[in-house]
Amino acid sequence: MSADGAGLGPAFDAVMARVAVTAEAVGPRFPLYAEPSDGRWTTTGRGSWTGGFWAGLLWLRARYTGDAADRRAAAACTARLAPWVGADTATRGLILWYGTAPAGDDAGAAELQGLGARAMLSAYDRELGLVPWGDALGGPRLLARVDGVPGTVPLLAGAGGQGAAAAAAHLSRHLDLCLGATPGVLIPALTFDAVAGWQPCPDPPPGWSRGRAWLLLAVADALLRPDLSLPGPAARLGEAAERLVAQLGSTEHEFPGGSGPVPAADAGRPDGPLDTSAAAITAVALLKLARVPGPRAAGYAYRAEAILGRLAEDHVTGPGSGRPTGMLLDGCYDAGKGLAVRHELVWGDFFLALGLAAVHGIVDITSV
Repeated sequence: MSADGAGLGPAFDAVMARVAVTAEAVGPRFPLYAEPSDGRWTTTGRGSWTGGFWAGLLWLRARYTGDAADRRAAAACTARLAPWVGADTATRGLILWYGTAPAGDDAGAAELQGLGARAMLSAYDRELGLVPWGDALGGPRLLARVDGVPGTVPLLAGAGGQGAAAAAAHLSRHLDLCLGATPGVLIPALTFDAVAGWQPCPDPPPGWSRGRAWLLLAVADALLRPDLSLPGPAARLGEAAERLVAQLGSTEHEFPGGSGPVPAADAGRPDGPLDTSAAAITAVALLKLARVPGPRAAGYAYRAEAILGRLAEDHVTGPGSGRPTGMLLDGCYDAGKGLAVRHELVWGDFFLALGLAAVHGIVDITSV
């Protein structure tokens, strides 16, 4: 694979073809994960925390094809995300940012994004210094989780001056809590107790594959937002990015454990399932970091394309495989529960497609 992304075009074509097949199969429902044997999707009616990724994939398809019918399908799917504006969950960042940002100048998507930004700002807790995880998906409300940061940062920033301040505080608080003081250890989730303060949660565990990927993505988004001013030294975000990237390992072994650019779903179980979705998220984060001026930009771009290339070569189904073409396999929904541990995941598809679209100039990675 060359430095300009040659060789990734067929993979993008295959993933876009898979989006078309999926759209026919799921109708008005939202795909969640698909069986590796036959590509049959498990779906949800409202989309859960992953609904925005399906809308985002449909917008990427509309950009790819230029077809008016594809654009209408994407707009209709985004409109179905509207009930999440009023839901008490920090995953509104994932739902309402990634479900609208790839839409470009679509008026309906822009309106929904604005409503989501204002709703997130109203949920910001000044005493805690963040938007709590919320109780819309069940469980305790006062959590800080790394998957409540990506999407939330740019979404909040869209709410103007107060939103930008809340976005900066939200990210800064999560960096304090999740990176902690122990080098190399990331705490993906903490719960708040009025007496004991913030305490680590056992689930997801410290070795959770997507923990570092989600936080790196949020940091990359913030570095692309000059309107964010985080407390502390101006170089803090760059230092956080370097620290997170360093924990990925060397160029030859992108992740610890010798698994190449695809990490184990749980670092504590190196012989367990992999998680291609974490690798795809990381690739997008690195592409964003490559757009931040600095001496490491070219290295970030190289590593991002290396990850995308490995995913395309080793984990995307092709013709003659006996399975639908364009599936990104070996994603792990929940290793601890044994749920969908070698499957196609809708957010894995989205971030792979977004990374490939950025490499081919179909989208501007700084705007999504």
